[in-house]
Amino acid sequence: MDDTPKRTSPRLSDLAVGERPQERLERFGAGALSDTELLAMLLRSGSRGTNVVSVASRLVSEAGSLAGLIGWAETDYRRVKGIGHVKALQLMAVMEVARRVLGERQGESPLLNRAELVFSYFQPIITGLMVEKLWVLCLNRKNRLIKCVEVTSGTATGSLVHPREVFRSAIREAATTVICVHNHPSGDPAPSSADIQVTRRLREAAAAVDIELTDHLILGAKTGDPSGRGFYSFREAGLL
Repeated sequence: MDDTPKRTSPRLSDLAVGERPQERLERFGAGALSDTELLAMLLRSGSRGTNVVSVASRLVSEAGSLAGLIGWAETDYRRVKGIGHVKALQLMAVMEVARRVLGERQGESPLLNRAELVFSYFQPIITGLMVEKLWVLCLNRKNRLIKCVEVTSGTATGSLVHPREVFRSAIREAATTVICVHNHPSGDPAPSSADIQVTRRLREAAAAVDIELTDHLILGAKTGDPSGRGFYSFREAGLL
């Protein structure tokens, strides 16, 4: 009787030599790999009867693109055959790393003196984000970014913020002005009554610490905004 353990999950090493993504990576660099091959490198193994490249290909196909996976939840990943609980969590972590890297800016600090510029800066950060977060943009006298600080991260329905947390970051970074930004996962940036109340509290706190609150922006999606802009500016609405 053969007691050799049977492998049930085809791995990258099971592929023909010319089909192995890791060998193409070593020879030609990461840029030579397709989206499917890059995902296969992360997954390492497939499921019974399905090789890892096929699993990766199905992920890309179901999401519509590699970028589409950024917005997936664990349950979305697990609907694909070959993706269990652990692999789903691993992929979610990778996509969050990608989101944060996209949010970083190289070179000169970006100029953020208009709502449109702030919206553009945040688009890669909020794409596919399913929870509400609030950030404070700490700016210098020329309205260039010193640091973007995530202050709160809430649920899919809301995120509470205390002005103390916002202006603690601003004081620590020696900012002369701040812009508060939060997202609406629904895609509709229209302010709620709670958003309006929070903005009033932020305005009062800004006056108390002598740091200008330039704006408070709510970010959504152009497709979810009746105005087609994708964001709401309290400054432009005359509420700041």
